Amino acid sequence: MGRRSDHSRAELEALILDEGHRHMAEVGFARFSAREVAKRIGYAVGTLYNVFGSYDRLIVAINTRTFEQWAAYLEDRLAQPSTDRIAALVEGYFSFAAEHMPLWTAIYDHRLPPDMAMPEGFAARRGALTDVVVREVAAVLPVQLRDRAPRLARSLVATVHGHCTFALNGSFALLGETAPLDMAIARVRESLAASGASMPLADTG
Repeated sequence: MGRRSDHSRAELEALILDEGHRHMAEVGFARFSAREVAKRIGYAVGTLYNVFGSYDRLIVAINTRTFEQWAAYLEDRLAQPSTDRIAALVEGYFSFAAEHMPLWTAIYDHRLPPDMAMPEGFAARRGALTDVVVREVAAVLPVQLRDRAPRLARSLVATVHGHCTFALNGSFALLGETAPLDMAIARVRESLAASGASMPLADTG
């Protein structure tokens, strides 16, 4: 029988989120099971919904943790010595996705019901990832153009995401493209240069 009073609500939330994120990392969204998470922590599945409110809110919480880990991952990559932070940013995007594919794809596989808005607070936490990109884009733009950074950053994320998705799902291989990361970096550099950015020379070594 599942335990019912071993933990406070805050402790339960952390326990469920830890195990839910671990389970998602193992099996991905398509095979994710709230019942399995409940079994692993020794509670009834209803406890998960009592704590998070619904299955969708649980998935939102799990995916938000992935967003936060992704942002931290990019910051770690950017902290390494590099003359080309834009290239490091794109490389970090690709490598996080490749190293954490079940978690990464779960972000895009889950859809909120049409009548459900993003729960309060989660959008801001997810925005930390975009904030990293906006900061790096703004840094290479002239001062007078830096107000364009948020919109440009969103467009560049879409560009990199498309290249990354095609690389990981095999579409580029079918098209005969052997260097999708290099291609993504080139497209980003071209877009930034066209927007007036001062770009470092590409590393040809």
